[in-house]
Amino acid sequence: MNMKKWIPAALSTALVATALAACTDGDSADSDTERVLRIASTTLGGDDGSWFRQQFTEIFEYAHKNIKLEFVPVVDESIMYGPVKEGEERPDPLVKLKEVMQGPNPPDVVMVDLPQMKELISENLLKPLDPLIAKDKFDTSGILPSVMEGLSSVSGDGKLYALAPLFSSSAIVYNKKIFMDAGVEFPSDEMTWDQLFDLARRVSGGEGENQKWGFNFQSQGYSDIFESSFMYTAPLGLEYFSEDKKSLAVDSEQWEAVWTKLIQLSKDKVMPSLDPNDPSSQMRFRGNGQNPFSYDDFMSGRLAMTIMNYGQLSQIDNANKNAANLTGYTPIEYDVAALPTHPENPGVAAGLTLYGIMGINSKAGNEADAWRFLKFINGEDWARAKSNNNYQLVSHKKYIKQPANNLNMEAFFKNKPLTEGQTEMYWIYQQRNPNLIQAYTLGRQELMSAIRGEKSVKEALAAWKTQGDQLLSQPVNSGGSGGAAIAVPAG
Repeated sequence: MNMKKWIPAALSTALVATALAACTDGDSADSDTERVLRIASTTLGGDDGSWFRQQFTEIFEYAHKNIKLEFVPVVDESIMYGPVKEGEERPDPLVKLKEVMQGPNPPDVVMVDLPQMKELISENLLKPLDPLIAKDKFDTSGILPSVMEGLSSVSGDGKLYALAPLFSSSAIVYNKKIFMDAGVEFPSDEMTWDQLFDLARRVSGGEGENQKWGFNFQSQGYSDIFESSFMYTAPLGLEYFSEDKKSLAVDSEQWEAVWTKLIQLSKDKVMPSLDPNDPSSQMRFRGNGQNPFSYDDFMSGRLAMTIMNYGQLSQIDNANKNAANLTGYTPIEYDVAALPTHPENPGVAAGLTLYGIMGINSKAGNEADAWRFLKFINGEDWARAKSNNNYQLVSHKKYIKQPANNLNMEAFFKNKPLTEGQTEMYWIYQQRNPNLIQAYTLGRQELMSAIRGEKSVKEALAAWKTQGDQLLSQPVNSGGSGGAAIAVPAG
């Protein structure tokens, strides 16, 4: 997943200055001793670590002039993201990271994502942080419980092996006027998905230009339900593949129930049409020059509820501020509620993604500075300096700023992050077997055949499995796309 798109280009000098009060972190005694701190990640943003430096280390480097940072390249990005030649396999970045971590000059700090973190813990490649936290009395009480619980749940034993200073989160955004006009109560935190769908059904109605839909996973343009419904399916633990990745696991009653429910919501006009060839879908976004946001159901007032990332809210705020200059736009009074969860997995949602997850290599040569660095970027001063980020939120609750419109900001950190359901998408994304990608994407056309009534849901899922299993039984590079990219839903 490309995290760069969520991140501002650089830190300002003013932000650097704000963190200097706690810059030495108690190491003044050896401040003249020069040493090296080595950092590795599969997403450093170039061999020189330029992106990583801008995002995480500039303040630390300014405050610790005696510590030289070295960024350890793990994979060549041109190989990782470029085309794969016939007969070659794309390198697995996690395998490469493990090799580097156990090499002759190992990195001290590693940045990972949750699926990578779980695998490294299972192989004893990360050092437990609890003893270091206890020894230094490092205060983690201000860090959001959802962040701490998400990190500690990965290990399976409740131990903490990494910290994360930032997170990105999504929530249910709702148009208050649509609910008030329908005489229906607003969405609330701690809803189940069925409760949200019930609310959506109650605020849906109208015809033609006056049509109001209750909910959609996305609001802009035609919504690819196959990808966007990941928010709904992932916390259920629905598997695409068997454990050995040699066959599909989609011909189940649970998959059938999910597809049936989503298709019925669209048939009942609770959700917009899921078929891009449906004339109503094409007319919806055609626009007539009277509405600058005709491409967006929510911004056009046609949709009561949708899912938005925290960073997307600025579009609504900017439009509302400039409504006088936007012909055809009506300001939207809105608020947010936490993403619904499933009774089978209460309090866990796919919309919260932790960023900057970093731990200490078990074979670190400079463990002291590695821990000093982790404390620094997970401390209050760093959080305060980074709190103006419009795309991500800081993990310290104290420095999550309340918008002027008094939104329910707790909605963005009410739930815990998904730790299990992302693992399979990680496998697909890393393309260990290019045939996985093709087998996965076959589901899109079969779901569309069910939406159009060409097959029953059960028949469509069976066809997906049959075709997918045939692909997975072929040699990896046999007639395949050689690693064509797919869109992986982000939290």
